[in-house]
Amino acid sequence: MKLILRILGAVVATLAVLLMVLFMLPGEKVAGLAADQIEAQTGRKLTFHGKVRFTLWPVLGVKSDGVALSNADWAGPEPMLTAERLSIGISAADLLRGKVRVTEVSALLPHLNLSENAQGQGNWVLGGTEAESNPTAVAPENQAAVLPISIEKLTLTGASLRYQPHQGTPVEMSQVDMVLRWPDPSGTVNVDLTVRPAGAPLQVQAEVGSFAAFLNGEVASVGASVTAEGGFLRFDGRADLTGAATGRVTAKTTDTETFLTGFGQSGIALPQGLGQALVIGADATYTTDGRLALRDMALDLDGNKLEGGVDIALSEVPQFTAQLNGGHLKVPGLSSAAPSGGGEATGQADAGWSKAPIDASALALANGTAVLSFDSLSAAGYEFGASKLSLSLDRSRAVLKFQPAALFGGQVQGQVVANNRNGFSAGGKLSFNGIRLEKAMGQVAGYDRLNGETLGELEFLASGGNLDALMRSLSGKGWLEINKGFFTGFDLEKLMRSGQGNGGSTVFETLSASYVLEKGNLLNDDLLVTLKGIRADGAGRIGLGAQDLDYRFAPTISGLNGVAGLTIPVLITGPWADPKIRPDLKNALQPEIDAVEQEAKDRVIEKLSEELEVEIAPEQDLNEVIRDRIEQEAKDQLLRLLQGN
Repeated sequence: MKLILRILGAVVATLAVLLMVLFMLPGEKVAGLAADQIEAQTGRKLTFHGKVRFTLWPVLGVKSDGVALSNADWAGPEPMLTAERLSIGISAADLLRGKVRVTEVSALLPHLNLSENAQGQGNWVLGGTEAESNPTAVAPENQAAVLPISIEKLTLTGASLRYQPHQGTPVEMSQVDMVLRWPDPSGTVNVDLTVRPAGAPLQVQAEVGSFAAFLNGEVASVGASVTAEGGFLRFDGRADLTGAATGRVTAKTTDTETFLTGFGQSGIALPQGLGQALVIGADATYTTDGRLALRDMALDLDGNKLEGGVDIALSEVPQFTAQLNGGHLKVPGLSSAAPSGGGEATGQADAGWSKAPIDASALALANGTAVLSFDSLSAAGYEFGASKLSLSLDRSRAVLKFQPAALFGGQVQGQVVANNRNGFSAGGKLSFNGIRLEKAMGQVAGYDRLNGETLGELEFLASGGNLDALMRSLSGKGWLEINKGFFTGFDLEKLMRSGQGNGGSTVFETLSASYVLEKGNLLNDDLLVTLKGIRADGAGRIGLGAQDLDYRFAPTISGLNGVAGLTIPVLITGPWADPKIRPDLKNALQPEIDAVEQEAKDRVIEKLSEELEVEIAPEQDLNEVIRDRIEQEAKDQLLRLLQGN
């Protein structure tokens, strides 16, 4: 019992002596020693502008209001760090021996003024080599009291920062919180960082191996996780202070738009199938000139799986090169702008083309080329088979190449161009083979009454701020050929037999035509359709902009034994949704009427020739012939009278 009391008494006495020593130490003295130590190790001067107080809790050390840490010589006169309040923790064991060793720094409402020089060096790179090699950099009276710095913990609360790159726009952030733990001077640093680029917190947890070597510019192992609402990002690899890094990048989002908003990239609404939820993994390399290379990349966009590689050069307008391969892809979030089912009287078709403004500003977001190969693709109402597509962007001009593309049941080769440099325009030059015409015209132009497998070519150009203006400005040319197909909406054979042919369909053996596009109208004058025992020629206008028809068929039924066939023209007029189809009987009978008139005229001429005893040519005017004959007869009678005959 006496032994226990002696031990307790010794402990109490020791604590009393310790408390007396601590309370008797002047805060300014300890702060000066700490400032000398920081300057010796970092080369930066720490200045206290407020009263310095000694603290016991929660940190043993000193506290001061209004402090500043000087900047690099080349970075200007403004301090690199200012803080409303700074607390410096010191080692209690070393303090009892009369030494000051800084172990912890805590700053309240600090402001970081960060910048970068032309060599890529940041002002946050702290160098104390001169102070280390020259001990006189520390005040002589403090040299014996200064121990090597070992900041085991650095805390920033409510920080703000401004980062000025050597070239580029400054970046500013506020409400930044950070805790850095560095228990072993030669070991790993752990960092917990919270930033709010767009208001919502973004959490960063990082580990840097061999942190001392990293601060000296050497490459070190780095692992970092970024977590925000909607997803997370992870990097494992190696990096240095310049920002150059190489390693494996993985990311997963459940709501990509919300996740990107956490980084300050708001308003990026991705359609379903293009990454509303995504998973990515890639070997990444980043260089200090802003180049990012992703290799061995596996990408999952809402279930669409892709693999390949991407190169990106980060600048004011990013440059990219991508090569991606996919399987069976679906993008249900993209919708078609064309009316569906042009053969039906739908409200959409009645309303015509959309007049909503086309926003093509995305064409200016980047420049580069991306090549995509896939087994199938369903997007915007289009169904592609195995295809290879190439997209190039250059200063608001996009070129989509089909190399080739399996589309509409056949193959399409060529390119389509969208240009937004000086107002929006679109054009293209395409060749196609094996295309199902009802699918192509139905999805592109909203007209599906013509069915068959076709080949041909098409050149087109259109301009305007909305789809309606584009369709009404169409110009170009083309041709097509179809073997065995049919029209829906009228029965040509029934029409020729009874004059009533609306409804039903017309099956043909071949169809060929060439056409020109002018001001949104397709103009054609050489349509040839062959049916069993019937030949049909056609000419007229198809209004692609107005969605109407003004067309004339001239079907001819073959005659027997060399007799001329019967031709009954057919007029097709009105809107696509409800065209009027009727026989042109007047023009059908006109040849017979003309023949009867000619026969009667020939008989009259023959009779007059006999009566007047004058040869009358077919082109002569009968009235003039009769008048001339009467005048001649009058002259002859007058001569006979004068001669007394």
